[in-house]
Amino acid sequence: MKLRETAAAWQPQALALLRIVIGYQILCHGTAKLFGMPHVAMFDTLQAFTLIWFAGVIEVVGGGLLILGLCTRVAAFILSGEMAFAYLIGHAPKGHVLVPSLNGGDTAVTWCFVLLLLAAAGAGAWSVDAALRRPRG
Repeated sequence: MKLRETAAAWQPQALALLRIVIGYQILCHGTAKLFGMPHVAMFDTLQAFTLIWFAGVIEVVGGGLLILGLCTRVAAFILSGEMAFAYLIGHAPKGHVLVPSLNGGDTAVTWCFVLLLLAAAGAGAWSVDAALRRPRG
């Protein structure tokens, strides 16, 4: 089998791995904000119903949905918007708007576009979305 054919055959599984890993990372950011696990010192004094607290809620729910591959396109689209918003209000004001490596926004920008890809491409293999699409018989 040629490389192109092999890569195409494994594309749904590669997409699923990307979805699961990104979902887990986002879930961890959300649980750090809401539950202090893993511990991130900057969230020690986080107040409920603040902008960052709501971001944590979106991340816990959205990250969990991505891991499961449930409502993947919608969850990824919402999370992509959240990451764009996080970059624009949390990182860009620090200066160097067009250079995320200088304002600490690398992760937000990368996740924004990976999530946009997942919103367009869907869940891939190993997902509740794929299981629900299978014909019953």
